[in-house]
Amino acid sequence: MVREQLAQRGIADRAVLAAFSAIPRELFVPRTLASRAYEDCALPIACGQTISQPFVVAYMFEALALTGRERVLEVGTGSGYSAAILSHVARTVFSVERFARLAASAERRLHRLGIVNVHVSRADGTLGLASEAPFDAIVVAAGAREVPQPLVDQLIAGGRLVMPVGGDGEFQSLMRITRSESGGVSEEDLGQCRFVPLVAGTARR
Repeated sequence: MVREQLAQRGIADRAVLAAFSAIPRELFVPRTLASRAYEDCALPIACGQTISQPFVVAYMFEALALTGRERVLEVGTGSGYSAAILSHVARTVFSVERFARLAASAERRLHRLGIVNVHVSRADGTLGLASEAPFDAIVVAAGAREVPQPLVDQLIAGGRLVMPVGGDGEFQSLMRITRSESGGVSEEDLGQCRFVPLVAGTARR
């Protein structure tokens, strides 16, 4: 997967590639889909969510330009796979998930792998995580019509936010938002993508 689906398609960040090599994706998908764990596609998980396509995850993380010293916020823990990857390329990861069932199962997987620098919270991802802000980088694994302002506000000066942005159509644009010293932002369109919608609030499940 790393050689043929990531490196050969342009992912060049060695730390990102090494992180994908280190994390067993089959542990983060339903057992019935374990044989498909290394296909370059999104797969369904519980609560109507998905584990994202490996190439898209790698592309997003490379766009964050991490050095290994950053505090990163991840919105949308899901199965915990992306958080596990981030644990290898950032100093500390705070991951928020609106579904209690997903948050709990992700924590168990991360614990079994001995990953101690990822902290999972059940929270409304559209609000970020003000108690741990500011962040050097934020990545959002769900699409929205616009970037939630609390996420921008929780970036340090020079911080980067990568998330899918778009309307109600099938596809979104993957955007990189960089906060300036004055608090303004610059935006870059990194290409087309497709993610589940970002929903405000927390769910009981």
